[in-house]
Amino acid sequence: MASRSAPTRRLLSVASSPLRASQNARASSCRLATRSFHGSSTRQTDGVFSGLTDDRPRMPWIEAFKRQQEGKVITSGGSLKPEERDMSPKKMSDSYHRIVLPLGRDPSLSDTYINSSGHIRLGSILMDLDALSGVVVYKHTGPGVTTVTAALDRITIAHPLTEICDLEYSGQVTYASGRSSVEVTCKVARAREEGEPSKPEDVLLTCTFTMVALDPETKRPTNIPRLVYETPEEEKVFKAGEAKALAKKETLKNSLLETEPNDAESALIHKIWLRQVSYHDPANSQRQPSNVIAMSKTALSTASIMQPQYRNRHQTMIFGGFHLKQTFELAFCCAASFAHARPTFISADPCTFRNPVPVGSVLYLTATIVYTDPPIMEEDGHEPSQRDPAAPLTRIHVRVDSKVRDVEHGHAKPTGQFNYTFAVPKDVRVLPHTYQEFMMYVDARRRVEAGDAQDLRDHLSVDDRRFRHVEDVNVTE
Repeated sequence: MASRSAPTRRLLSVASSPLRASQNARASSCRLATRSFHGSSTRQTDGVFSGLTDDRPRMPWIEAFKRQQEGKVITSGGSLKPEERDMSPKKMSDSYHRIVLPLGRDPSLSDTYINSSGHIRLGSILMDLDALSGVVVYKHTGPGVTTVTAALDRITIAHPLTEICDLEYSGQVTYASGRSSVEVTCKVARAREEGEPSKPEDVLLTCTFTMVALDPETKRPTNIPRLVYETPEEEKVFKAGEAKALAKKETLKNSLLETEPNDAESALIHKIWLRQVSYHDPANSQRQPSNVIAMSKTALSTASIMQPQYRNRHQTMIFGGFHLKQTFELAFCCAASFAHARPTFISADPCTFRNPVPVGSVLYLTATIVYTDPPIMEEDGHEPSQRDPAAPLTRIHVRVDSKVRDVEHGHAKPTGQFNYTFAVPKDVRVLPHTYQEFMMYVDARRRVEAGDAQDLRDHLSVDDRRFRHVEDVNVTE
């Protein structure tokens, strides 16, 4: 075959260049797409900051699922064999863990923590703190146990944030008697420059988680190393945790599930009932004001399937922080729907996680407005007014009831009751009707009074906390 002339070869070369360029572009695009797809960063615990995971290996869900189907024991590290345990006493410093969340320096990270109004999502912080408590408690217990979140103490905002900045998370075990439960205290504060001491006004919030250690095989509580204190300050913290544990037991004895309302509460229930009767009495000119809303009309519910991406370290159960975040954000939506205004978070009451939430189950949440302050009526029968009618502000107490069922809708189990208080720039009141609603109202009223009493013990002004302006705090949903 005769060879082509040089001009012909150049023509073919030029003519084929766009084709090769197109092919190269497609190949390059495929390579980039492939790298992007396979190179995405993995998350050890769904939704939380990467520094809040420990060094235990994570078993893929499909492998954990197979082992679960085979009836094999799966420990937190994915091993089939329970590990040896060191039961020697531990110091507080042994479990200390600190990380910095660079929200101010990393816009891409802040995108996952900021809401549409430019505020920090408190639900995301609560989820992070639950993950932090898991890291801390593992440092104390060591391997060979399963740890679960059992309870969370009251949370309040100590100092409001006025800007988006780096946050410092820190925590350590502050009480452990050597039995199955352990108290972990966590703190969120504005992060200072390296070497610069933190200040009291830097602290956003402090909270305490109660974690329980379980035997991986029997799923029953098991003993853990006891905590020893070394300084007077540590002794004070330890004794406070001990007193708190005893107080929780006493509180359970005074629950409405154990005792009926006291005389003053019974009289208040009767007065509120008489008031709602008068609203519907044709012979009475008094009618229900437009800002008074029946409790039954405030309920907001959700149902969602618990996917394996939200599981905790123990492979087959949902991460407690994810559960907590879901309840908080539903409570926020409920308060907003009730008041038709943007709520500002004030506090979260102590809550208990009653049953675990398995992967694959359906989680049902129902949020209800159960108390408002000013309330519909005081014990003496008078209707309290706003401190400043021209600029009303109401505390709204939201109760979120949580239960779980399997997908086939078999037997349901309660997983906890969560109580949040918000402030709204409106004058709105909630009115109970049924006996069940009155009990929810009384329970919430007790919680609000207990929270106010604690604020006074902590040298915080109840009026300031109750009536501070919504704009003063930029932590909302």
